[in-house]
Amino acid sequence: MSGMIELTAYSGKFLGPIAKVLGWIMSGIYDIVLKISGGTINSVPLAIVLMTILIYMCLLPLTIQQQKFSKLSQKMQPELNAIRDKYKNRKDQEAMMAMNQETQLVYQKYGISPSGSCIQMLIQMPILFALYRVFYNIPAYIGSVRDSFYTISGNETFHGLVGGIMNTDGFVKKVSDLMTKFNVVTSSGLNIKNVADTLNGASGKDLANYITDIVYKLPSTAWDKSVDGSIFQQFPSLTDQINSTMHDMNHFNYFLGLNISDTPWAIIKSSMEGHAWLLVILAVLIPVLSYITQVINIKLMPTAATAGGDNDQMARQMKTMNTMMPLMSLFFCFVTPVGLGIYWIASAVCRAVQQFFINKHIENLNLEDIIAKNQEKVKKKREKMGVTEERIRQAAAMNTRSIQSKANVSSANRELELEKANAAKANAKPGSMAAKANLVKEFREKNNRK
Repeated sequence: MSGMIELTAYSGKFLGPIAKVLGWIMSGIYDIVLKISGGTINSVPLAIVLMTILIYMCLLPLTIQQQKFSKLSQKMQPELNAIRDKYKNRKDQEAMMAMNQETQLVYQKYGISPSGSCIQMLIQMPILFALYRVFYNIPAYIGSVRDSFYTISGNETFHGLVGGIMNTDGFVKKVSDLMTKFNVVTSSGLNIKNVADTLNGASGKDLANYITDIVYKLPSTAWDKSVDGSIFQQFPSLTDQINSTMHDMNHFNYFLGLNISDTPWAIIKSSMEGHAWLLVILAVLIPVLSYITQVINIKLMPTAATAGGDNDQMARQMKTMNTMMPLMSLFFCFVTPVGLGIYWIASAVCRAVQQFFINKHIENLNLEDIIAKNQEKVKKKREKMGVTEERIRQAAAMNTRSIQSKANVSSANRELELEKANAAKANAKPGSMAAKANLVKEFREKNNRK
């Protein structure tokens, strides 16, 4: 297996290492398929689909756990609603603490965590963002793909298309013209403003990697001989190397005629200019299929039962999110690489298939047995910590009595203060403000009795 290019791989502190791991896995899958097929199947889109299946197989235990959480949430919702109703008219700190404790006891009873439904999303989001970096610059992560652009032998002698470009007089100007003509921006930060200075300041493998980034990001039109300013016209002496690289790219980098490093929107615009209507339809299908598969996946997802107040608001928010998420995938699939769209479609299909069988599995679960096992686990955990069930009940009872006691004391204090005030008014000195207030009060009472 060829080594990964370190220079052009994404260098972010958090996503960078995740992207390298995912790139290493995808490179392994790509090379395994290539070896098993005897060199006849060298397809990055196939590697993306196979890696997607592998990722979701690894996430399957978390997915099942999430579905159990959803099912148990439906079961415990009436108890949580009862607790909220119990304290709905109390906003003091003691009441809030007691409500939180009772709510926590219900969660412990069912053996789930309030954050249980977020774990899978927290894992999936970094994977999605890291995969974007991998798909954006495939040669940086799959060594066999990099070899189609250049190889090194001896004392850093570069071969292939990139090697030919490096040995062409005035190649910096020609490469800059390519970037300007086709509006290329690379994952390594090269653009039309800094490309000349960067290439002039680089050498050896660094320079080869920069040129690889640029050549890989060239759109399909840049490889067309009939287009003004194409790579053929910029480097006419490298026709054989260009054709060889194009041949390899047509195998590993294309899906149904679509360049996976291009965005569907870019393909649509360039294809409409060239009247390639079939490519326009195929490019539109990527976002549309992403939207449809996301909707199907959401339809298969179980939803937790909600009732009243905040839960109704939560249900509305969830409904809005379920509407917006597929629409967001529709939009983003137009402006992100086709490879990422393939991943979204494959992942939605994987989730839908998994969800179908998980739903069957969840339907056959005995929730009472699960709850009993969870309660036993919690009990053993508490006993290890030296906390018994009796002590928990006593603590809960004390908290409840404390709240009630404070409520009774407050009521009694208010009545005592009223009695003191009435007594003070009754004993007021003649001519004092209190005495005058009493006269006014008696006058009003007499008028009311009339």
